[in-house]
Amino acid sequence: MQKEINFHGRVTKRIELRSLLYLPKNYQATGGKRWPLLLFLHGAGERGDDLSLVAKHGPPKLAAQKKEFPFIIVSPQCPLERVWDDEALLALLDHIAARFRIDTHRMYLTGLSMGGYGTWSLGLKYPERFAAIAPVCGGGSYANILLANRNQSRALRSLAVWAFHGAKDNVVPPAESKVMVAALKKAGCHDIALTLYPRIGHDAHTETYNNPELYEWFLSHRRR
Repeated sequence: MQKEINFHGRVTKRIELRSLLYLPKNYQATGGKRWPLLLFLHGAGERGDDLSLVAKHGPPKLAAQKKEFPFIIVSPQCPLERVWDDEALLALLDHIAARFRIDTHRMYLTGLSMGGYGTWSLGLKYPERFAAIAPVCGGGSYANILLANRNQSRALRSLAVWAFHGAKDNVVPPAESKVMVAALKKAGCHDIALTLYPRIGHDAHTETYNNPELYEWFLSHRRR
């Protein structure tokens, strides 16, 4: 099931993120079961106010094609001419966790291209919020690793990371992912991998999100 939700949060400014929400087939609003959550961040081409664009790639596209997932999937839309805002996304997570039956120990994060950058940024600034992250054809700032405080460093070391990139990507060079993976390894992150597709350019996301092993990998991780 997919439906549109509207979100209004307050950090230091008013934030509005329209999102697609996927609920598993047997999700129930009452009862003891809590569900894993997957936050998906789209790329630059899906920004704007046409929410259908969010389902162009990745998990929301597969959900629209009736693929069933064992997650609650939240897919927000970034406003036109903006990039992903970490505080807005964090507030969205809090909003969703307060209104749905979320297992906060099993929260996962992924995104492609601009969303890959957003995944690196949000995941490394707030590693304690996620059990695993999967940035696709993105890059980031390893300053978030170098400047991490003690609690963040501890959470980074136990964060599971699986990055994906096309070796022939001429939009976001694969070196962007390589640098981030190397910096995390140096910081003590041990559950980390980088998949380079030798014959693929910027479209690393199609093969990545069509691979059932990705979702099995997410579910194998739990934030302590």
